Amino acid sequence: MNALDQQEDALRSQVTRLEPVQRQFYYELESQRIKDPDTYAALNYIILGGLHHFYLGRWLFGLLNLMAMVCGALTFSLGGWVLIAIILLIELPQLFRSQTIVKQHNNQVMAESLHATRRHFGLTDFG
Repeated sequence: MNALDQQEDALRSQVTRLEPVQRQFYYELESQRIKDPDTYAALNYIILGGLHHFYLGRWLFGLLNLMAMVCGALTFSLGGWVLIAIILLIELPQLFRSQTIVKQHNNQVMAESLHATRRHFGLTDFG
């Protein structure tokens, strides 16, 4: 079991210790922000301007990727293809790491949702 799986298990264990009303509040928060690894991978596979970055809410990376792709396309015959090739080389590994990237994002969402739940109910925020 890797570190991300262990972190997810620890977070899920903390969630199960919440009271039912607290757990319901937690799941409402979590469900609004949790992401699907397959959707992320599909958006990355399309590679149309960093859609996968927008999907995870990483707007700056998405905008930079989009601007670079547009600039590369507009100047393709003048060497813009090099910019597109560089973007592809940077983004391709993310396609193969999509499960890990989204799991890391989702673990962060879980931790933030758990913290917000504890704060909302006035509970001590442990772990």
